[in-house]
Amino acid sequence: MVHERPFSIVEDDMFMWAFEYANPNFRRVSRKTARSDCLQLYEVEKNTLKNILNNVSKVSITTDMWKSSHKVVEYMVVTGHSVDASWNLQKRVLNFIKVPPPRRGTSIANAIFKCLRGWGIENKIFSVTIDNASYNGSCVRSLKENMSLSSKLVLGGQLFHVRCCAHILNLLVQDGLNTIKDVIHNVRESVKFINSSDARLKSFHEVVELKGLKEMKLILDCPIRWNSTFLMLCTASKFKHAFSYYNEKEPHYKYAPSFEDWDKIEKVCKLLEVFNDATHVISGSDYPTSNLYLVEIQRVKKVIDNAAECFDMFMSDMNVENVKKALEDLYLDYVNLYSQDASSTSGHSEVNVESNTLVDGGQQMDKRMQEILSMVYQSQSIPLTKSELETYLEENLFIPSSTSSFCALVWWKNNSPKFKVLSKMASDILVIHVSSVASESTFSAGGRVIDEYRASLNEESIEALICGMDWLHNKYGLKKKQKENSGQEEIMLKPCSCILRT
Repeated sequence: MVHERPFSIVEDDMFMWAFEYANPNFRRVSRKTARSDCLQLYEVEKNTLKNILNNVSKVSITTDMWKSSHKVVEYMVVTGHSVDASWNLQKRVLNFIKVPPPRRGTSIANAIFKCLRGWGIENKIFSVTIDNASYNGSCVRSLKENMSLSSKLVLGGQLFHVRCCAHILNLLVQDGLNTIKDVIHNVRESVKFINSSDARLKSFHEVVELKGLKEMKLILDCPIRWNSTFLMLCTASKFKHAFSYYNEKEPHYKYAPSFEDWDKIEKVCKLLEVFNDATHVISGSDYPTSNLYLVEIQRVKKVIDNAAECFDMFMSDMNVENVKKALEDLYLDYVNLYSQDASSTSGHSEVNVESNTLVDGGQQMDKRMQEILSMVYQSQSIPLTKSELETYLEENLFIPSSTSSFCALVWWKNNSPKFKVLSKMASDILVIHVSSVASESTFSAGGRVIDEYRASLNEESIEALICGMDWLHNKYGLKKKQKENSGQEEIMLKPCSCILRT
């Protein structure tokens, strides 16, 4: 389950011989027994996870659809995200199931709701992070309707649908790159032209040496991946003088960008560097939550503002008011949701003075002590004039001594005695997943488990293997396999041996 091996590995002679050699008492088992053991372990871990989810107030989920490369059937993954009792972020793959065609929003919503009900968390869902596919709009609407029938969604469901920020960043970048598509085409064709023969590579290398350039490689992008195109443009811009000289030297070369084009490329690369860093942080993290997203999206906003070189203060002020109003409404929802905790934040101490007795002898408490306690209770029962939210917003800013070690969840954990309701609200918001990367990483594992050699696995086994693998990785702190590369090619500029690495 952990290493994605087929059940049949227990019947491999050499593999089993190694176990027998290490332990003479080892006895072989069949693939049927191995499968049975895996399914049994899956059920044990599933019950453990159910108990954990029972003690969680809110769960945010990510979900996506995926089609196996050699099968026409589609699979859906549902991943749950929460904060445990120790204020640690937790992520678990909840379901990996087959969804019958055709791909419709309502059928996907019903499948998701069935999964959530199976875990007993259909009334605990805070948000759903999903990509921007057209059918997902109707999926979320249908899911909201199903959930609204049994429970009240926080803030009327305004925070329920979270669009994948990695997809949003991609749309922003693709839209921007479209303005220089002709320039990108010339750079791409230039790299292809140089890499088409050893003679051209050698000739270009000579130009590079003549110009005294230290860079020794070109990159050919994967056109459907903007970050790959960004790396190609950044690398190529370092050779702009070499490309210009090579254009004069090579009569068949027709794709040399002009110096005006290189100026555009450098400006675009400076802008896209921030997008690239943000995408790496979000996609490279196991927990790309609101806590992480806040810092990266602020950088993106700043670089866009600087590029636009104009600010609309009216729109800015109006947005602040909208956010503040939503924050106040959300806080009131939580006050109502945790009314018992809210009463304790007002300074109440639920003391039944008449029923208090001394431990020894069962005698009634001294009358004067009763009067004192009664006075204390009455003074404490006076509600505070300010809410937790007002107190929090009026306090001075907290500036950590080291930003690298600062964690918003840890801050709220430490301040939860002071902000009992507000801290619960903060933990639920900070666990919102801002990217569907959790789904994509699971699909990578799915591609390895449901490969052409194990296409006969039934649905029960597939879900047990995918989910069980994720749970065991978390349980034992094991690292998962690295993501596959983006498919870009590095073209090494060497005079004698030309190397192409993919």
